[in-house]
Amino acid sequence: MSPHKSVTDKKLDASRCRLGVNVDHVATLRNARNGDHPDPVRAAQLAAAAGADSITAHLREDRRHIRDDDMYRLNTEVGLPLNFEMAATEEMLKIALDVHPYAVCLVPEKRSEQTTEGGLNVADHKQELIYYVDKLTAAGIRVSLFIDPEIQQVEAARDLGVPVVELHAGAYHEAVHKTQPDLIHQELQKIIASACKGNEIGLEIHAGHGLTFDNVQPVAMVPEVRELNIGHFLVGEAIVMGLDKSVREMRRLIDDARTGTLV
Repeated sequence: MSPHKSVTDKKLDASRCRLGVNVDHVATLRNARNGDHPDPVRAAQLAAAAGADSITAHLREDRRHIRDDDMYRLNTEVGLPLNFEMAATEEMLKIALDVHPYAVCLVPEKRSEQTTEGGLNVADHKQELIYYVDKLTAAGIRVSLFIDPEIQQVEAARDLGVPVVELHAGAYHEAVHKTQPDLIHQELQKIIASACKGNEIGLEIHAGHGLTFDNVQPVAMVPEVRELNIGHFLVGEAIVMGLDKSVREMRRLIDDARTGTLV
């Protein structure tokens, strides 16, 4: 059993939206010099002190940022639940079962991509994914699937028996970035509809990818969304304002959105 399992298993106030901090790109900066600094574990500890509820890290096949030893240390040295992002491969399954984090989020992965470009096509790959879902679940690890905000994908995730889905907010981010009001509304409505459907059929709803100080509040306002996972933006802002301040500001914005105190 994960040493942090009880942290998020206890009943939580449904009005509160949790913040998961992804430390992948602290490791990206470290790996630029092939050294040990900055340490993603130290960054995770600082994020925990600043109000993060969990830590996310993606162990990629090519180890471009997070390394195997990071996952073991993040799981034992931080004091928050670890959300282990991974592709559905035998190599990653073996590592995840050994690390035994609180949660595993299965994500699509391509060597050529700079970052995760979309959600898993669960509807078309149920038979491939069920093997990994069953193995991880049997080990007592909470499994989530990173999917596009589409009703078909939400329903397919439910059919696999996972308790959680994370909605890919990338298209919403791009619409905000390009200042396209109609598209912003369209993409936000997809997130809302998927979150409502998922909640209706018994899934816990998370969201992530591309969320910033400027675009997080409309997503955080969706009452069915229980957790937001944010990384690249917070690490980038940390260079300017410090990680403590960037995490605290994101925490404030999420909390204000939940209470209707918008900025």
